[in-house]
Amino acid sequence: MKPLAIWIAAASFSLTSQIAFAQAASGTYIQLEAQPTQTAADTRVRVYASQTENVFGYRLGRSWFAVVMGPYASREAATAALREMRQAGLAPSDAFLTNGERFGDQYWPAPGDARPPLAPPAPAAEAEAETAPAVEDAAPQVVDATPAAPEPAPEVEAIPEESVQDARVSEQALTQDEKELLQTALGWAGFYDAAVDGAFGRGTRGAMEAWQLAQGFAPTGVLTTAQRAQLVGAYNSVLDGMNLQLVRDTAAGVEVLIPTGAVSFTEYEPPFARFGSKGDIPAQVLLISQSGDQNRLFGLYEILQTLAIFPPEGERSRKDASFEIAGTSADVQSYVSAQLEDGQIKGFALVWPAGDSARFDRIRDEMKNSFNAIDGVLDPAIASPDEDQAIDLVAGLQIRKPKTSRTGFYIDMQGRVLTDAMAVESCEEISIDGSHPATVTMTDTDLGIAVLTPDEALSPQSVAAFQTQVPRLQTEIAVAGYPYGGVLVTPTLTFGRLADIRGLNGEEDLKRLTLTARDGDAGGPVFDNGGAVLGMLLPKVAQDGQLLPPDVSFIIDADRIVAALSDAGIATDTTDTLAFMPPETLTLRAAESTVLVSCW
Repeated sequence: MKPLAIWIAAASFSLTSQIAFAQAASGTYIQLEAQPTQTAADTRVRVYASQTENVFGYRLGRSWFAVVMGPYASREAATAALREMRQAGLAPSDAFLTNGERFGDQYWPAPGDARPPLAPPAPAAEAEAETAPAVEDAAPQVVDATPAAPEPAPEVEAIPEESVQDARVSEQALTQDEKELLQTALGWAGFYDAAVDGAFGRGTRGAMEAWQLAQGFAPTGVLTTAQRAQLVGAYNSVLDGMNLQLVRDTAAGVEVLIPTGAVSFTEYEPPFARFGSKGDIPAQVLLISQSGDQNRLFGLYEILQTLAIFPPEGERSRKDASFEIAGTSADVQSYVSAQLEDGQIKGFALVWPAGDSARFDRIRDEMKNSFNAIDGVLDPAIASPDEDQAIDLVAGLQIRKPKTSRTGFYIDMQGRVLTDAMAVESCEEISIDGSHPATVTMTDTDLGIAVLTPDEALSPQSVAAFQTQVPRLQTEIAVAGYPYGGVLVTPTLTFGRLADIRGLNGEEDLKRLTLTARDGDAGGPVFDNGGAVLGMLLPKVAQDGQLLPPDVSFIIDADRIVAALSDAGIATDTTDTLAFMPPETLTLRAAESTVLVSCW
């Protein structure tokens, strides 16, 4: 049996005698899977060995354990064997071929057992014709089971008790990497926030002491072998089942660790290679790859923040050649990073369910540390258009949508906007035309109006001129609005007629229209045929169970609006001229003064 790792070896130097281990023979292997502990690997290798032949186990580096089949004399033979294994349901979908160069000591069967002969060599004719196997598709490939973190320590109960002096002796035998791992694990546990340098100074000793107190141990400031094993084991436990593997995507030119236990490749949607959830965890991974310059990098930075998977709450950082975006909401937490180098933009994004921050943080850090840009950039033509295209998707990803979208219009040259009060009464955020944050600075619930002030002053091309002259009944009017939310980039004019200068019950502050409006039109300006604003369109609200015909709409009278705004200290433009404006000119006037109001 293989000697225990340095955790125990340092406690008893009698265990350091040299033992000969079997090494992997040359040839091509099928790597079926890798496990972060030998206990788990022993279980899995026995399962495979009970189902097929030529199954072996080798260490990968210092902390992972591979389960493999082979060796095979040629790559062609190994490819055929892997295909047969998959067809029989015996090999996982992410099994891959390897030359075994990274294999370390054999851990199963027990070292010293005779190695099986190599698989029969390929016939000469086939060997001459053998070339590199064709790629079946452009999907990313797992290139190795790469350690996500150092090996979890052995079970605590198998480690002898140590005195403080014994603990110091075993600690002195730790490698630099193992010392740094302890500091990292202490930091992850919330006890250490200084440099990870492997130097056990006052800060590290204090952190060890605090951790010992929290775990119910005597606070000596020196961790025993068993305590080190417990600390590192807890640190690594959050990655159980994640199966972090190094994935190389030659189409995207990206190599990075990906939690293949939670996600699998689904499709290319340039500039993304998308990995979707494969189990109970609603996770996503995106690989970012596109040609471009700084302008394109900055454009990508803005576009990503419109996607539903990147909540607006979180840190943002944009530099000359890179950016990072973090987002957190009640449902999701996400992180994206991208860099511009040599005319190529490369990066990744991790999307994870909220409430699982410990695992999210570990996977994010592993992805950041392992990310590597390799040759190649994603071809924009790699994915053909299909029926799943939609205007509210960016590369197949849903754009963040507002809770409600209504209409508003500029009332002064500072960019203040009048809109429907009901539309903005329960918003966490409000935006004008989708990109200008605004705040409600005045509300009149009796009239149903609200004034929005942009966080940064705007310069509208045109503002409303409120009509103070009494209009003639049955004259043509038009409401400018966004009946389809943000689907159309300019407002739509809906024409109708002025049916009455009062409400159905004689209300003086209302005017009744014969006009069929949609919900999104509410808050929009209603123009007379000279381009003056008669009032603001009110939302349709059923009262006392009464639902009016669809072509009955109401507006708040311009005089009442002007008076309310004046009382709030807001000056407005007015006119008493009754004129005529061609529909084409009225359409241009509406586009200059009407805005989309979004409630988030």
